[in-house]
Amino acid sequence: MATALHLQTHTCFHGTFQLSPPPRLSVSFPSLSRSFPSNRRSLSAHVKAAVSSSSTTTLQEGIAEFYDESSGIWEDIWGDHMHHGYYDPGSDVSGSDHRAAQIRMIEESLRFAGISDDPANRPKRIVDVGCGIGGSSRYLARKYGAKCQGITLSPVQAGRANALANAQVLADQVCFEVADALNQPFPDDQFDLVWSMESGEHMPDKPKFVEELVRVAAPGGTIIVVTWCHRDLGPSEESLQPWEQKLLNRICDAYYLPEWCSTSDYVKLFQSLSLQDIKAGDWTENVAPFWPAVIRSALTWKGFTSLLRSGLKTIKGALVMPLMIEGFQKGVIKFAIIACRKPAE
Repeated sequence: MATALHLQTHTCFHGTFQLSPPPRLSVSFPSLSRSFPSNRRSLSAHVKAAVSSSSTTTLQEGIAEFYDESSGIWEDIWGDHMHHGYYDPGSDVSGSDHRAAQIRMIEESLRFAGISDDPANRPKRIVDVGCGIGGSSRYLARKYGAKCQGITLSPVQAGRANALANAQVLADQVCFEVADALNQPFPDDQFDLVWSMESGEHMPDKPKFVEELVRVAAPGGTIIVVTWCHRDLGPSEESLQPWEQKLLNRICDAYYLPEWCSTSDYVKLFQSLSLQDIKAGDWTENVAPFWPAVIRSALTWKGFTSLLRSGLKTIKGALVMPLMIEGFQKGVIKFAIIACRKPAE
């Protein structure tokens, strides 16, 4: 059996008390590449089968190692935010500030979800699920004067996120640790805003992922999930077309992604848990310029030399970037946002 992930020793604030990082992760999920089954029982059986697999490299370890390798080069070229930028459809982006577009992604997500800027109603406690190097957390902490806690599978990301928080004099507001999004180290009903910016695609058990987001949300709190999905299936379809699945499988292998799901799958999961004000949006057109920009940055001298130094996993990920563009252009991949509210007590 593969060894468990080693967690860093940094201690984060949880509620009104201190809680040390959770014990080492011990559940292993090998990389799964088939499309998301609509039946919860079917998915649960599939995940149980995956746990018993003798795969030598677990999905969680693969994710951690991928981001351990690649986060430095991403920060060096793209800055704090490890997610897509948001662009106006049809606009000329040849000279765009792509880092500014990443900030727009945060702001548009907050606007879509109806997050208030009113000091009396704005979020005061935030969790960033799949926090990267903490860009969203620090931005939200500054914007709202909130306390924000971030979790990631990557010890390198958590360490860098805490170092940046210290350097930016935000250590009393933000804190980062290594933890599993499917078993979050927080009590129930903790956070006014549960934020997941492009981490859902890594989750091998989507129902469990959604259940955890709902569990840690405070009554009346908002949940925002921005994620990669496959297209919604038609009424007569039971699965994606073989060529579509083959394309996604190649992306899964490079980026350590398990099962994909559709936007409607997420909506149904939130509906099954009686969430309120559920709405979803397709922002595929708004992110279209992003992957070409990432490829151009990799082809610069700085990008190319950094890529060669970063490691084989990062290089493998770079080589499949054109497949992401193909997936978007052919309508197989959708860039989705889902927002909802936990019922108030």
